[in-house]
Amino acid sequence: MKPLIVYYSWSGNTRKIARLIRELTEGEIVELIPEMPYPSSYRETTEQARKEIKAGYKPGYKPPLKTKIEGVEEYDVIFLGTPNWWGAVAPPVATFLSQYALSGKKIAPFITHGGGGKQRVVEDIKRLCPDAAVLEELVVYDVEEVS
Repeated sequence: MKPLIVYYSWSGNTRKIARLIRELTEGEIVELIPEMPYPSSYRETTEQARKEIKAGYKPGYKPPLKTKIEGVEEYDVIFLGTPNWWGAVAPPVATFLSQYALSGKKIAPFITHGGGGKQRVVEDIKRLCPDAAVLEELVVYDVEEVS
Protein backbone atom coordinates (compact mmCIF):
# COMPACT_ATOMS: atom_id res chain seq x y z
CA MET A 1 0.00 0.00 0.00
CA LYS A 2 1.28 3.47 -0.87
CA PRO A 3 1.78 5.91 1.97
CA LEU A 4 -0.01 9.24 2.30
CA ILE A 5 2.13 12.37 2.53
CA VAL A 6 0.32 15.27 4.21
CA TYR A 7 2.04 18.58 4.85
CA TYR A 8 1.69 22.30 5.41
CA SER A 9 4.26 24.69 3.97
CA TRP A 10 4.26 28.48 4.20
CA SER A 11 7.65 29.23 2.62
CA GLY A 12 8.02 26.13 0.43
CA ASN A 13 10.62 24.37 2.60
CA THR A 14 8.30 21.68 3.92
CA ARG A 15 6.81 21.28 0.42
CA LYS A 16 10.28 20.51 -0.94
CA ILE A 17 10.80 17.71 1.60
CA ALA A 18 7.27 16.37 0.96
CA ARG A 19 7.99 16.13 -2.76
CA LEU A 20 11.24 14.27 -2.12
CA ILE A 21 9.39 11.79 0.09
CA ARG A 22 6.79 11.34 -2.66
CA GLU A 23 9.56 10.58 -5.18
CA LEU A 24 11.12 8.01 -2.84
CA THR A 25 7.89 6.32 -1.76
CA GLU A 26 5.57 6.93 -4.73
CA GLY A 27 2.97 7.88 -2.14
CA GLU A 28 -0.06 10.11 -2.53
CA ILE A 29 0.63 13.72 -1.56
CA VAL A 30 -1.71 16.34 -0.11
CA GLU A 31 -0.91 19.92 0.84
CA LEU A 32 -2.93 21.41 3.68
CA ILE A 33 -4.39 24.77 2.61
CA PRO A 34 -5.97 27.01 5.26
CA GLU A 35 -9.27 28.70 4.38
CA MET A 36 -7.71 32.02 5.37
CA PRO A 37 -4.20 32.21 3.89
CA TYR A 38 -1.38 33.40 6.06
CA PRO A 39 0.05 36.84 5.22
CA SER A 40 2.92 36.99 2.73
CA SER A 41 4.99 38.96 5.24
CA TYR A 42 7.19 36.75 7.44
CA ARG A 43 6.75 39.02 10.47
CA GLU A 44 2.94 39.14 10.13
CA THR A 45 2.79 35.37 9.65
CA THR A 46 4.91 34.61 12.71
CA GLU A 47 2.80 36.95 14.83
CA GLN A 48 -0.45 35.36 13.61
CA ALA A 49 0.98 31.86 14.15
CA ARG A 50 2.06 32.76 17.69
CA LYS A 51 -1.48 33.86 18.53
CA GLU A 52 -3.03 30.78 16.91
CA ILE A 53 -0.69 28.38 18.68
CA LYS A 54 -1.38 30.03 22.02
CA ALA A 55 -5.14 29.80 21.34
CA GLY A 56 -4.79 26.27 19.93
CA TYR A 57 -4.12 24.84 23.35
CA LYS A 58 -7.64 25.80 24.36
CA PRO A 59 -10.13 23.04 23.49
CA GLY A 60 -11.87 23.40 20.17
CA TYR A 61 -9.71 25.96 18.32
CA LYS A 62 -8.10 24.95 15.03
CA PRO A 63 -7.92 27.05 11.84
CA PRO A 64 -10.34 25.76 9.17
CA LEU A 65 -8.84 24.08 6.10
CA LYS A 66 -9.87 24.21 2.45
CA THR A 67 -8.23 20.81 2.04
CA LYS A 68 -10.47 17.79 2.37
CA ILE A 69 -8.88 14.34 2.19
CA GLU A 70 -10.94 11.35 1.12
CA GLY A 71 -9.89 7.83 2.04
CA VAL A 72 -7.44 8.54 4.88
CA GLU A 73 -8.55 5.24 6.42
CA GLU A 74 -7.03 3.39 3.44
CA TYR A 75 -3.46 4.37 4.39
CA ASP A 76 -1.39 2.62 7.04
CA VAL A 77 1.50 5.11 7.00
CA ILE A 78 1.18 8.87 6.93
CA PHE A 79 4.24 11.05 6.41
CA LEU A 80 3.32 14.28 8.18
CA GLY A 81 5.17 17.50 7.36
CA THR A 82 5.14 20.67 9.37
CA PRO A 83 7.37 23.64 9.95
CA ASN A 84 8.29 24.26 13.58
CA TRP A 85 6.32 27.38 14.43
CA TRP A 86 6.98 28.75 17.89
CA GLY A 87 8.12 25.30 19.01
CA ALA A 88 4.88 23.62 17.90
CA VAL A 89 3.20 22.05 14.87
CA ALA A 90 1.85 24.63 12.43
CA PRO A 91 -1.84 25.27 13.18
CA PRO A 92 -3.08 23.79 9.86
CA VAL A 93 -1.34 20.52 10.78
CA ALA A 94 -3.01 20.57 14.21
CA THR A 95 -6.34 20.96 12.42
CA PHE A 96 -5.63 17.95 10.20
CA LEU A 97 -4.64 15.82 13.18
CA SER A 98 -7.82 16.81 15.00
CA GLN A 99 -10.19 16.21 12.07
CA TYR A 100 -9.19 12.74 10.88
CA ALA A 101 -9.37 9.38 12.63
CA LEU A 102 -5.74 8.30 12.79
CA SER A 103 -6.00 5.55 15.41
CA GLY A 104 -3.78 2.63 14.49
CA LYS A 105 -1.93 4.61 11.81
CA LYS A 106 1.84 4.99 11.69
CA ILE A 107 2.77 8.66 11.54
CA ALA A 108 6.23 9.56 10.28
CA PRO A 109 6.81 13.25 11.09
CA PHE A 110 9.11 15.47 9.06
CA ILE A 111 9.86 18.86 10.54
CA THR A 112 11.51 21.87 8.94
CA HIS A 113 12.90 24.71 11.01
CA GLY A 114 15.03 27.82 10.89
CA GLY A 115 17.16 26.97 13.90
CA GLY A 116 14.64 25.84 16.52
CA GLY A 117 14.93 22.10 15.96
CA LYS A 118 11.91 19.94 16.68
CA GLN A 119 11.11 21.37 20.14
CA ARG A 120 7.66 20.04 21.14
CA VAL A 121 6.38 19.21 17.63
CA VAL A 122 6.51 15.43 18.16
CA GLU A 123 4.82 15.76 21.55
CA ASP A 124 2.05 17.82 19.89
CA ILE A 125 1.50 15.05 17.33
CA LYS A 126 1.36 12.39 20.05
CA ARG A 127 -1.07 14.51 22.09
CA LEU A 128 -3.37 15.06 19.10
CA CYS A 129 -3.15 11.38 17.95
CA PRO A 130 -2.81 9.35 21.14
CA ASP A 131 -3.78 6.07 19.45
CA ALA A 132 -1.38 6.37 16.51
CA ALA A 133 2.19 5.06 16.44
CA VAL A 134 4.46 8.07 15.97
CA LEU A 135 7.66 6.96 14.28
CA GLU A 136 11.08 8.60 14.56
CA GLU A 137 11.01 12.08 13.10
CA LEU A 138 13.10 13.60 10.32
CA VAL A 139 14.23 17.11 11.30
CA VAL A 140 15.59 19.33 8.52
CA TYR A 141 17.31 22.68 9.05
CA ASP A 142 18.95 23.65 5.77
CA VAL A 143 16.43 22.72 3.09
CA GLU A 144 18.59 24.38 0.42
CA GLU A 145 21.15 21.62 0.94
CA VAL A 146 18.55 18.90 0.32
CA SER A 147 18.34 17.60 -3.21
